[in-house]
Amino acid sequence: MKVPILIPNIFNHPFTYESGNIDLKIGDFVLIPFGKSKLTGVVWDEFEKENKKKFVLKKIISKLNVSSLNKETISFLNWFSKYNLIPRGMALKLLLLGGEAIEYVNFKEFNKFKYKNKNKIFSLSEEQRLALKNLNNENDKFRVHVLQGTTGSGKTIVYFESLKKIIKKGFQGLIMLPEIGLTSQFQEKFEQFFGFTPAIWHSKVTKKNKKIIWNGVLTEKISVVIGARSSLFLPFKKLGLIIVDEEHDQSYKQDEGLIYNARDMAVSRAYFENIPVNLVTAVPSLETFQNIKLKKYKVSKIFNRYKNASLPNYEIIDLNKFELPAKSWISRNVIEKVNQHLNNNDQVLFFLNRRGFSPHVLCKNCLKVFSCPNCSINLVFHKSTRKLLCHYCGFKNDLIRECKRNISGSCKFTFTGPGVERISEEIKKFFPNKKQTIFSSDTMTKKDSSKILENIVNNKISILIGTQLISKGFHFPNLNCIVVVDIDLLSRGHDLRGGEKNLQLYHQLSGRAGREGKPATVYYQTYNINKNMIKDITDKNPEIFLNKELEIRKKNNLPPFQRFISLIFSSNDEKKLQKKTLEFKNYLNSNLNFNVLGPVNAPLYKIKNKFRVRLLIRAKKTLRTQELLFDSIKNFKIEKGIKLSVDVDPISFN
Repeated sequence: MKVPILIPNIFNHPFTYESGNIDLKIGDFVLIPFGKSKLTGVVWDEFEKENKKKFVLKKIISKLNVSSLNKETISFLNWFSKYNLIPRGMALKLLLLGGEAIEYVNFKEFNKFKYKNKNKIFSLSEEQRLALKNLNNENDKFRVHVLQGTTGSGKTIVYFESLKKIIKKGFQGLIMLPEIGLTSQFQEKFEQFFGFTPAIWHSKVTKKNKKIIWNGVLTEKISVVIGARSSLFLPFKKLGLIIVDEEHDQSYKQDEGLIYNARDMAVSRAYFENIPVNLVTAVPSLETFQNIKLKKYKVSKIFNRYKNASLPNYEIIDLNKFELPAKSWISRNVIEKVNQHLNNNDQVLFFLNRRGFSPHVLCKNCLKVFSCPNCSINLVFHKSTRKLLCHYCGFKNDLIRECKRNISGSCKFTFTGPGVERISEEIKKFFPNKKQTIFSSDTMTKKDSSKILENIVNNKISILIGTQLISKGFHFPNLNCIVVVDIDLLSRGHDLRGGEKNLQLYHQLSGRAGREGKPATVYYQTYNINKNMIKDITDKNPEIFLNKELEIRKKNNLPPFQRFISLIFSSNDEKKLQKKTLEFKNYLNSNLNFNVLGPVNAPLYKIKNKFRVRLLIRAKKTLRTQELLFDSIKNFKIEKGIKLSVDVDPISFN
């Protein structure tokens, strides 16, 4: 009997195999010969298109002892492939573990994940009870419900209660988080509430544990998974609810390799599985906000914080009046205010979204700027390691170099602009007796990060110097003072989503403060005398800004009112790249009724020794757009040495 088998590779179609005496159905995992190799494949739901060439069909080697994939999951992967212009085989690869299906795991491994029904009782406010009632409505079919609540309002407990109802019925739950660093504190909160251990899934999980989780999800031995983007592609056998926490977060966008938005794909998977999905946020993304306005999504709002704690006040520190001292990045006015907070036993956060010590290193003698040899970007100096580092390709170099103009032979370095390490040094001078720590992806992905978090929560650390990571869902009960070192930094540039990102960032950031009821203040250092900009992004009602932004986007035919698709061509041959990108634009213009902008050099023109040129397609929001573009890409010959990356609904244009 002929059967279609999809393999986890670059092919967009299944291959036809002979099953022999093996009884197979759609979704079964099989071992097949492919070339000189043996591969894991899945019996798919349709055959490849007829091929006039006659091939001798190869026989399937064996059926694997693994529960079959749901038809709903297969339908989702087919749609995912079409929407994101990703070959179906590569979509399947996201679901398999290293291209394999895990056949056997010792059942003892699943004991810690077993649901014990020993939930801790938490009292809910009237707002929380109403939100929970709404979340539990129509919980047996597909619907999207947005749980929007002020930071510190207890959204997590509400959706925990909603999840509890689902898993009591024997279904599985998936909670998606935007950052790996959030999982340890979140896991602790989960275990306190439910009384059992969830499965944790992200890139740092060991291969052994991934095998256990993959098999446990497929065999229903695991009830709840807490994970990053990739957890969405686990082979859930009986998925009953998807929760996307911090749905607005840009980290849900996978922007390397296979490019997709995990939040949007979570909604799509819920649709194909016919299950509910809850989007959780303090400030919704503009797309989510628009869907609420169109009544596609339902929404429940929680306005009051836990224990009726007040939101922080904010104060603008005008650096035109309070000048910065020489070689300093923090005004004396701010130092005085911080001192008052420290004397009250408050924790203080200095926020600057720049890793390392300095983003720009220059030799005063030869005027050499230290840039990455592989990327069109400056190297960032990390004083903790005495290394120059590229944050895109990982290139490292020592801060030692012979100087062509200095007789002594060594460069005389000057460091322009601060990073968190530089701010940390300055803070030590002002507050030498206060314990401090840097909170960034450089420090919080290490083994001792759990201990650092514990010390912060227990107020053993007085001062935090943090990047954007610190704004993402952490609970610091003693944090009552935040200093935004340079609010002007994020206001620069021409990012389409710049205003939206700032709104979400500063609402999330300010939400870290004052969570236990003590008065809290956020101080914004700025040279920008236009205070309306700051007022817009700090207003307690974010919907005022979101409505304004929607009007601007609609007027200019921008997302979410029109589809953008970014096509990035990359190659180490600059001339060939420019020529081929222009040829492709002309090809699209002659075959499709799309508005094709470009080609232009990408803002980051060179990454990992590859030059990058971009085309931007503007078209109607319909799946037909992707189908037509996919056929065009397939029919256009892209020369060897040129890579094409397709980004549907781009968030960043770097």
